Amino acid sequence: MKEKSIVIGGDHAGFTYKASIIKMLEEMGYTVKDVGTHSTDSVDYPDFAHPLAKWIEEGKAPLGITLCGSGNGIAIAANKHADIRAALCWTEELAALARQHNNANVLSIPARFVTKQLALRMVKTFLDTDFEGGRHARRVDKIPL
Repeated sequence: MKEKSIVIGGDHAGFTYKASIIKMLEEMGYTVKDVGTHSTDSVDYPDFAHPLAKWIEEGKAPLGITLCGSGNGIAIAANKHADIRAALCWTEELAALARQHNNANVLSIPARFVTKQLALRMVKTFLDTDFEGGRHARRVDKIPL
């Protein structure tokens, strides 16, 4: 697994933000795997959530970013995978807390509810924040069924 690898995917609602996020990630030194979609044509978010989650499960990237209109659908689909902790965030503070307290490995962005600038800041915050461990590790360890 490459430390500076990341996987990104989303549906048509998140497509317009994805190119800007990828550009920023590459400028930060990340190798980015884009699992789609590649246009604004209507598609189904699970078709992108599942390949993204498998990419992480297979150890090809430690973290991922998902985008859809509300961020909910794609996060729900990704969270069906045992090793995924996708967090829906709409502020920088939530993105930080998702990493600090929940050890989230996927940031889910609600593209229809945040600006592109905020989405970029959330991605940077998510990537720059470490898991605190401690009492949070005990809680995260209780998530899997």
